[in-house]
Amino acid sequence: MNFKILKKSKISNARLGFMETDHGVVETPCLVGVATQAVVKTLTSEEVEQTKSQILISNTFHLHLKPGEKVVEKAGGIHKFMNWKKPLMTDSGGFQVFSLGFGKDFGTGKILKMGVTENAIKESHQPREIKITQDGVYFRSPVDGQKLFLGPRESMKIQQKLGADIIFAFDECTSPVADYEYTKKSLEKTHKWAEICLKSKKSKQALFGIVQGGRYKDLRIESAKFIGGLPFDGFGIGGEFGNNKKLMPQMLKWVIDELPEKKPRHLLGIGYLEDMENIIKAGIDTFDCTVPTHYARRGIAFTSQGKLNMKQAVYVKKSEPLDPNCTCMVCLQYKKNYICHLLRAGELTAFKLLTFHNLHYFNSFVEDLRMKIKKGEI
Repeated sequence: MNFKILKKSKISNARLGFMETDHGVVETPCLVGVATQAVVKTLTSEEVEQTKSQILISNTFHLHLKPGEKVVEKAGGIHKFMNWKKPLMTDSGGFQVFSLGFGKDFGTGKILKMGVTENAIKESHQPREIKITQDGVYFRSPVDGQKLFLGPRESMKIQQKLGADIIFAFDECTSPVADYEYTKKSLEKTHKWAEICLKSKKSKQALFGIVQGGRYKDLRIESAKFIGGLPFDGFGIGGEFGNNKKLMPQMLKWVIDELPEKKPRHLLGIGYLEDMENIIKAGIDTFDCTVPTHYARRGIAFTSQGKLNMKQAVYVKKSEPLDPNCTCMVCLQYKKNYICHLLRAGELTAFKLLTFHNLHYFNSFVEDLRMKIKKGEI
C-alpha cells in the first residue's frame, strides 16, 4: 500500500491524500462502508459502487464463524467471494471483545450512555460471557455455542486467508465504564498483541496497528507513542471516547500528535454526519460507521433537510424525492410516497432504496468536505 498526502490545511489538521492498493486508489478523507459479513446489507456490490463508496470494511470475527475463512480463501479471497473490485479492509475481531463482553454486560456503546456508572469495571473483572487472557480471548460462538479462541496469531491467520488489502492488529477495545487500572492492564495486552501481529503476518497486506487507552490522556499518549513506533503501515484509533462527543477532537489530538505524520490514520466505528467535519479537522484520513445502513433499516433517510422518518404516514402524500438536492438513483427515480408505502407494507425493497440513498448521501457529504480542504475552508 502506498499513502501520499497531497495537501495539508493551514487552519486545521485536515489533509487531502490517497491510499493506493492492489484493488485501486482511495481518495482521503474517506468514509469506509461497513460490509460486516462481506455484504453491505440489502445491496449488491455493484449497487454499493454506485453510491460512491471507495472502500469497505468486513468483520473478521463474523466471517470466521460463517462461512469460515477457508471457504473465502477457496473462493479466491474476499474480493472475488463478494464480487467487490475496489479496496477492502478487515477488522481484527478486537471490537467483539467489547461488544460481546462488557458492552453487552453494561448495555453501552463506545460513548457512555446517561445513567451508566463510570469506573464500574475494575482491574480484576471479567465479562460474563467471554474470558480475556494474556494470550487472547475465549468466546462462545453466537452461531452454535461452541467455544472458540481468538488471539493475535489467530486473527492474523484468519485475515490473511480472507485477503483484504488492509488488515488490523488484534486488540482489546475497552469499555467507557472501565477504570484507569483496568484500562492500563488492557493496554499492556494490546501492545503485546500488536508486536505478535507484526511477527505473525506473512502476507503483503497492509497492517494497521490500533491505539487504545480509553479516555485517559496519559494512556492514549503512551499507546500512540508505542504503536506509532512500530513498523505498521498505518494506524487505527479505537476504543471508547468517554461520555461527551465534544471531547473527541481533543482526545484525537492527544493521539495524532504522537503518530508518524506520513502514515494513514483510521478512526474505528465513528462517523455520524455531525462527527465528520470534526474528526477530519483533527487529522483523520479514513473512518468506518454503520449509521447510513443501520438507520436505513429503521426507515430513516438522511437529507439536506435533516433526518426523515419515512414510516410516518405524512409521507404517503408527498410526491417528491427524498432530497431535492440529491442526484442518487433513488432520488432521481422514486418518490417519498412510494418509499413510505413500501415501509408501511413491510416490503424489503424499502430498505434497499433507503440504504442506497443514505450511503450516497454520506459519501457525497465527505466528498464536499474534501473539496473544502482543497479550497482551504477547513
